[in-house]
Amino acid sequence: MCHLPPGTSRWNRVEHRLCRAISMNWRGHPLESHQVIVELIGVITTQAGLRVRAELDRGRYPLGVKVRDEELAAVPLVRHGVHGEWNYTLHPAAAQPPLTAR
Repeated sequence: MCHLPPGTSRWNRVEHRLCRAISMNWRGHPLESHQVIVELIGVITTQAGLRVRAELDRGRYPLGVKVRDEELAAVPLVRHGVHGEWNYTLHPAAAQPPLTAR
């Protein structure tokens, strides 16, 4: 998993292609519901070949869940050598992580 550092999304080419297409597609449409937004996003295509699939996640996620330090320490996470605070690999719980990270 690799995250961009805070404030760097402006250099993310995928995000730029997607956000621009979304903004242009829903310009002038009243965004009255989640379903309208999902439908407007889901029909996006570009001449360059971008096709978007969108669906509304109706899952319910509890708020305020606390993770104990011991639980977090047990996550099989290996930080990468470059910007390990943003770049890391999560391994399945049953597998042993490799001794070295990228």
